[in-house]
Amino acid sequence: MSEVAASDALVTTDWVAENIDSGIKVIEVDEDTEAYGWGHLPGAVSLNWQTEMQDRVRRDLVDQAGFEKLLGSRGVSESDSVVLYGGNNNWFAAYAYWIFKLYGHQDVRLMDGGRKKWELEDRSMTADLPSVTGTEYHAKAPDGSIRALRAEVVAAAGTTPMVDVRSTDEFIGRLAAPPHLPHEQAQKKGHIPGATSIPWSKAANDDGSFKSIDELRQVYLEEAGLATDKATITYCRIGERSSHTWFVLTELLGFKDVKNYDGSWTEYGSLVGVPIERTYWEED
Repeated sequence: MSEVAASDALVTTDWVAENIDSGIKVIEVDEDTEAYGWGHLPGAVSLNWQTEMQDRVRRDLVDQAGFEKLLGSRGVSESDSVVLYGGNNNWFAAYAYWIFKLYGHQDVRLMDGGRKKWELEDRSMTADLPSVTGTEYHAKAPDGSIRALRAEVVAAAGTTPMVDVRSTDEFIGRLAAPPHLPHEQAQKKGHIPGATSIPWSKAANDDGSFKSIDELRQVYLEEAGLATDKATITYCRIGERSSHTWFVLTELLGFKDVKNYDGSWTEYGSLVGVPIERTYWEED
């Protein structure tokens, strides 16, 4: 079995442990926004995906000015080397990675395995908050080449390759949302017509790290039939699991044109008049 291919975008826990005191900026982004307070990597700061990385009023990402203010408050400069990690197999760390790329941060990496692997290896954790000196961060205008918006997705349904990374039960229409999030669902169940079901978990090992490149090629290229040179859209429920798959396709498998649809099923499944496919039928 081959190792995950060398990628500037992915670093090991060993690499982080060896370089954590060399000036890199380590940032934790978790689904459980309280996890950081219980313990985190030494020197790491945190970003709250709900209240800081998303608009507080509209269903949207933090805007450019907000992103600049946020990173400045964490002592990050646009020239810094940033390492992101988090729980849940790096779901929201991958979401943050995608947003960093959206706003043009050049040197950003994901720690393979995230918080889970670091803890399994019994590495150092602390509850101490680091001292942070604010900076003036300058972001670039959002890169539309990596983000799919509603109108594009509706127009592309059934024609552009799409990867639905939710669970099989969500894809077929048995569930409208993961069992632990029954209150966070769309109006309708099912999937976007023509989408291929490849649950995000097929890319992950038990320790939270990514599977080998050979295994990833088997899943996405050989079994699913995706092509690295074809425009592809990933989506899930709110855009975090699909960011994980976007990272796999873009940074590990070398796809040339992948967009993450962060509106995902909570948006698409609540639109009026759009086509939906559903293969499971039972009284809702």
